Amino acid sequence: MKIIAMIPARYSASRFPGKLMKDLGGKSVILRTYEAALHTNLFDDVFIVTDSDIIFETIEKAGGKAIMSTKEHECGSDRIAEAVENIEADIVINVQGDEPFIDEVSLSKLIDVFKKDDKKEIDLASLKVQITNKEDIENPNNVKVITDVDNLAIYFSRSVIPFHRDKDIAVKYYKHKGVYAFRKQALIDFYNTPMTPLEAAEKIEAIRYQEIGKKIKMVETDVEAVGIDTPEDLEKAIQFLKL
Repeated sequence: MKIIAMIPARYSASRFPGKLMKDLGGKSVILRTYEAALHTNLFDDVFIVTDSDIIFETIEKAGGKAIMSTKEHECGSDRIAEAVENIEADIVINVQGDEPFIDEVSLSKLIDVFKKDDKKEIDLASLKVQITNKEDIENPNNVKVITDVDNLAIYFSRSVIPFHRDKDIAVKYYKHKGVYAFRKQALIDFYNTPMTPLEAAEKIEAIRYQEIGKKIKMVETDVEAVGIDTPEDLEKAIQFLKL
């Protein structure tokens, strides 16, 4: 099984423009993420996929592998699918470009899903983390996921799911973390399918996979990644790097 990592890297970001090129202890955020992915030794190859000449040149100058997107894309899956179409791979891992401190344990768990899937029934694997704070549960920026008894995703939503009608029943809530492992064919099928109605309504790309019949295995983790979405996050990352 050939396993590769693809790191989508857009230069523009609404909350923190150019964040991937910000300095993090002497190297750009995106270069640190790329090098961290390499150092996990989990992947046969690692690529940056970008729409930015600056990011492309940064990775190339460092001896890394970068692919330039030729189209505008609505989501990370589309950007990765375009890049991976002509690359030999069985499993494609989407690594977040703004998370330079990679959670190697969780990525290993995602890869293990496919190593154990002898019948090749699982199309995607992704991460979920339990949330207990009422504000987090009700926050529409946190995508929630519910699963069946085999941890296959039933649905993703920005709404509170499940609805806790009977307060005598204990309910757990899980936030979906946007880290995916795909079979390459699932990614290509997604790319060749127009945006689906529920996906469009919720603005959650995972739903398109479900609407076209793909099985998503959810893996629980208790690790909250150190992501960089704001200048304050960058300062925290700089301090984290010094530890």
